[in-house]
Amino acid sequence: MTIVIAGERSGVGKTTVTLALLAALRQRGQSVQSFKVGPDYIDPMFHAYITGRPCRNLDPVLTSEAYVRDCFARHSQNAECVLIEGVMGLFDGASGRDDTASTAHVARLLDVPAILILNCSSTSRSVAAIAHGYRTFDPRVRVVGVVLNRVGSDRHLELLSQALEPLDLPILGVLRRQAEIALPDRHLGLIPAVEQKNLDAVIERLADLGQTCFDWEKLLPLLDSHALAPSPPQTKMEEKRVRLAIAQDRAFSFYYADNLDLFQSLGAELVPWSPLSDRALPEHIQGLYFGGGFPEVFAGQLADNKSARQAVRAAIQSGMPTYAECGGLMYLCDRIVDFEQNAYEMTGIFPTAAVMGKQLALGYRQATMLQDSCLARKGDRFWGHEFHRSTLDREPDRPLIALQGYESGQQFAPEGWQKYRVHAAYTHLHFGAQPYLAQRFLESCIANKRHLPLPTR
Repeated sequence: MTIVIAGERSGVGKTTVTLALLAALRQRGQSVQSFKVGPDYIDPMFHAYITGRPCRNLDPVLTSEAYVRDCFARHSQNAECVLIEGVMGLFDGASGRDDTASTAHVARLLDVPAILILNCSSTSRSVAAIAHGYRTFDPRVRVVGVVLNRVGSDRHLELLSQALEPLDLPILGVLRRQAEIALPDRHLGLIPAVEQKNLDAVIERLADLGQTCFDWEKLLPLLDSHALAPSPPQTKMEEKRVRLAIAQDRAFSFYYADNLDLFQSLGAELVPWSPLSDRALPEHIQGLYFGGGFPEVFAGQLADNKSARQAVRAAIQSGMPTYAECGGLMYLCDRIVDFEQNAYEMTGIFPTAAVMGKQLALGYRQATMLQDSCLARKGDRFWGHEFHRSTLDREPDRPLIALQGYESGQQFAPEGWQKYRVHAAYTHLHFGAQPYLAQRFLESCIANKRHLPLPTR
């Protein structure tokens, strides 16, 4: 059986509990596969660092319910234990009106039980009412135990335990206030694992926390993955036809593991390189892929690497198909202006600056293509996700995509740039339920390699 780590609300300690459990399981010699509900990139990096396996996102809006089931079944088969970290509060969905894309939605889809994390700070007996409410709100979601977080003292724990006893809801873990491990964060959440200093020491502390704060006799039977359904057939790997340079370093680290797998299954050889430290592009490549990340944090270092910027500009101007999203789009602008209003020169593909600001653009977006690109055709429609604090000081004369929000069909300003053979936009995409996008991009790379017109889908 698999367990979903759910919270009563955001900020209740889901990530700390999940990482502590993952670290303790690895310390016990267990093979662990983790998943993350929703579109998040950063939490999965920590999962992967601990488990040694890519964490998979389960998001029925970005993909589909069928894809969530298939992804889960496919990647759970070869692990002894399976853990899913939820998103926000247990029943908080994409629209706020229902629980679509919530932790509860995914738990029902996969028919797996949930452990509820409770913030016990400033409460005692009332915690029973909270637990009872979450347990009974939707009987289809099986809450099989609770973890008490931010417990202040032995007397506090005694009161909490007495309050919960009539519910017959096991206490599976207790985390004291002084036991919490704070991971540093900044304007878009936690600082990614690739940037953390002394992360191994933090993981060791998390493992110790996991070993001492949880009831393993009750937990381990819930984590046994052997009862999972058989895995669906794997996508047949095609012969490698394209060398695709993928920007992977501290500035560019936002990639869905499933997207990378799909590119490889379709015949791409992924060639990592660093716009921060490599002086040139990899040899013999036919395409460029820039994911999201934090180029604004490393804008000075990116600007200093003039030879890399020149190499990217020359490759794009020569017609090399390029896909860039969010942070990748920012790197292809004239410059990045950071929070202190310092301006740093970038590659100059697009005549605009990415300017950091306080306002957060966040949410699911339905994108409709307004013109052809190396990734999609005019009229194609797919779901994406925005998560950024920068804006462009000049919008394109002919935007690439029209955007509609998930909530009430709210219309957003169209965005995205198409120049040379570049598809660049703030909107992050998951190719899981729309593999034709990855196929189209690789076909564009092959066509460029052979100097042929772009193929049609």
